[in-house]
Amino acid sequence: MSTPSEPGLTEVVGERRHLTNLAYRMLGSLVEAEDAVQETYARWYAMSRPRQDAVEAPGAWLTTVATRVCLDLLGSARVRRERYVGAWIPEPLPDRREWVGGPSGGGGAESADPADRITLDESVNMAFLVVLESMTPAERVAFVLHDVFRYPFAEVAEMVGRTPAACRQLATSARRRISTAQAPVTPVGRSVGTPVPAVPAAGQAALVRRFKEAWEAKDIEALVGLLDPEATMTADGGGLVGTVLRPVDGGERIARYLIHIADKAPGLTLLERTVNGRPGLVAQHAGVTVTVAAFGLTDGRVARIWAVRNPEKLRPWTEYGPN
Repeated sequence: MSTPSEPGLTEVVGERRHLTNLAYRMLGSLVEAEDAVQETYARWYAMSRPRQDAVEAPGAWLTTVATRVCLDLLGSARVRRERYVGAWIPEPLPDRREWVGGPSGGGGAESADPADRITLDESVNMAFLVVLESMTPAERVAFVLHDVFRYPFAEVAEMVGRTPAACRQLATSARRRISTAQAPVTPVGRSVGTPVPAVPAAGQAALVRRFKEAWEAKDIEALVGLLDPEATMTADGGGLVGTVLRPVDGGERIARYLIHIADKAPGLTLLERTVNGRPGLVAQHAGVTVTVAAFGLTDGRVARIWAVRNPEKLRPWTEYGPN
């Protein structure tokens, strides 16, 4: 059994945050990301001590294994999501600093919750993750490794078992999808980038606040004015809770639907919270988080709403109370 005194153990354990960041961007699911990381470490510790010692760069070995595990999971996930009830939206990420009971920081042991290990930057905003869902597993992995985490194509090729030229072509195809969707991403590099500021961009936060206030007041005219006329709202209930199974298109239709929700759920509390590094809203009923909404904003209006209601995807949001 490994002990803290064994050479290289600190390096191996220290890779968990990087692997979790990598896996979440590849999979769009905290649960699946943690499963991938757990499987990666299981394979490491299943090796004999001489085989571990023979690995020149444990971090590179772990990243390669995690990448291949993610590729396998992406293939099976596509099949599962074809059978998913309604729309499938990536699992939303909280910013624990906004919740009572969040991590205190400092040099203590790393949290067991994978959500606490995800660096919040542009590569986890919901619009970007949704575009990643449109890619093939190979495109997504090649793009995340090269364009997001800045691995050279020669290293990407070794991780995915393809030629550098093939990986370059996959990343190019992925960039076309990003460009078509107009979902920019800032590369985060090997160190997984720079966290977003504690206070979100003032303009984005102000727009979401006005949206919240209009929804609370059931002011349909104000909501319509804040929504792009071509706005789209997508909800994810996973068949476990009631919600629309198809996207709601058009600013006025969305506004009317939101008022309908408010009428059906008296006592709904709306909280302004950071969702995947951007200003968002959390809806609570009787103190329980029932919906997490991420927003795509364009030209001073709300153009996209992603409302996650599947309780299995809201677990990271249910453990702490609001400040």
